[in-house]
Amino acid sequence: MNTGIIGIGRYLPETILTNADLEKMVDTTDEWIRTRTGIEERRIANNETNTSDMAFEAAQKAISDANIKPEDIDLIMVATVTPDYPFPSVACLLQERLGAKKAAAMDVSAACAGFMYGMITAKQFIDNGVYKNVLVVGVEKLSKITDWEDRNTAVLFGDAAGAAVMGQVPDGKGILAFELGSDGSGAKHLYQEEKLIMNGREVFKFAVRQMGESSINVIEKAGLSKEDVDFLIPHQANIRIMEAARQRLELPVEKMSKTVNKYGNTSAASIPVSLVEDLEAGRVKENDVVVMVGFGGGLTWGAIIMRWGK
Repeated sequence: MNTGIIGIGRYLPETILTNADLEKMVDTTDEWIRTRTGIEERRIANNETNTSDMAFEAAQKAISDANIKPEDIDLIMVATVTPDYPFPSVACLLQERLGAKKAAAMDVSAACAGFMYGMITAKQFIDNGVYKNVLVVGVEKLSKITDWEDRNTAVLFGDAAGAAVMGQVPDGKGILAFELGSDGSGAKHLYQEEKLIMNGREVFKFAVRQMGESSINVIEKAGLSKEDVDFLIPHQANIRIMEAARQRLELPVEKMSKTVNKYGNTSAASIPVSLVEDLEAGRVKENDVVVMVGFGGGLTWGAIIMRWGK
């Protein structure tokens, strides 16, 4: 048996913030935002909705999709940089609310690469036979750390949650290879003081290089070629960064996930949120070879190649 995803779910807040709305808030235009980022709108959680609330909604769906009970979960990992509190962790709040009585719980802080870090950590526990079912959640309420007067960052981010239950899948399916990495010398380019601060030019250069390199690396580690890849799910940060990764893999446009236009950059939530959408639309099918790749503050990155199937 291999380790893979046995259940998946997502949550998106109802409130939509469009580019037209942002034109009234900061010095920007719809055309400027779309041409530089590909974003048309994003979801914003209300003041009463915490990060753990969104995580709970997505987790419930993933557990139901996996056809297991909360008591069957052995470990909960929540990837987030916007927790409800510095402590306790979102994972502990989620454990109690789900009723996952036997689950250990911890948060993972790797920014937009957090879901990749969570999935790959879960794989180690399952491969070693320590745990059977691991719940991994990527969730962010970035609206609470966004500087809504900074036109360079205010246009980018949205709120969302995506969750996956990791467990054993049939031979040949699940995670085939992975890569994790970090470069702390780039910490100064993307960080939070009171609000989120980003050197867009430096992050862009890093992301364009790293997304392509990591994708190629995991394909080679799996003993496959670019021609074997059926679908690419890049972190939904910026359409130009995503396009650079797609072109590096020589994939047609229809073989790359694109949700950035509707949800913006949702950090750790973006890859699982996109995967749910692609599965529901039939773009990811049984036995498809899928590359997922993310990058984030730290600087961090992570990539997974998997064959889809439960």
